[in-house]
Amino acid sequence: MRLKKNDTVRIIAGKDKGRTGKIIQIDPVKERVIVQGANMVTKTMKKRNAQDKGGIMEVEAPIHVSNVQLVSKDKVSRVGYRIENGKKVRYAKKTGEVL
Repeated sequence: MRLKKNDTVRIIAGKDKGRTGKIIQIDPVKERVIVQGANMVTKTMKKRNAQDKGGIMEVEAPIHVSNVQLVSKDKVSRVGYRIENGKKVRYAKKTGEVL
């Protein structure tokens, strides 16, 4: 998977199309990412301890990696790899910026 945690991405398909956010969590096996503040769903949560508040909560649901695209300098771009000074680095193909 070419995307990493804390990358800024734009959602390109689905109910939150056009929204930009940061990747919170990645599941490489299922090829899904969780983007902060996007794809919010309601979920019933059980009260786990005295301080915890149970009830209906809004949480981020996973989005397939094909429905998000990396944002670099306010432009969406694909991610590529190249060798610089003997090290493999990620870069944004549209801007050429090393990530």
